[in-house]
Amino acid sequence: IGKVLEMLSGLQAKIIKEGENAQKVYAEYAEWCEDRARDLGHEIKTGKAEVESLQAVIAEETATQESLNTKIDELSGGIATDEADLKAATHIREKEHEDFVAAEAELVE
Repeated sequence: IGKVLEMLSGLQAKIIKEGENAQKVYAEYAEWCEDRARDLGHEIKTGKAEVESLQAVIAEETATQESLNTKIDELSGGIATDEADLKAATHIREKEHEDFVAAEAELVE
C-alpha cells in the first residue's frame, strides 16, 4: 500500500506541475491575445481615420479637376474664337494688300 500511495503522490505532483505549466502557457497566450487585440483595434481605428482623410482628399481633388476642366473648356473656346478672328483679319489684310498693290500700280503707270 505504501508503494501505491507513493506512486499516487508522485502522479499527483506530476499532474499539478503539468497543470501549473499549462496555466503559465495559457496566461502567456491570453496576454498575447489581449495585446494583439489592442494593437488591431488601434490599427483599425487609425485605418478608418486614414480612409476618411483620403476620401476628403479625393473629393477635393475631384472638385479641382472639374474646375480645371471647365477652365480648359473656356480657354479652348477662347482660342477657337481668337483663331477665327485671326483668320478673318488675315483675309482682310490680304484683300487690303491686293487693293494697295493695285492702287500703287495705277499710280505708278
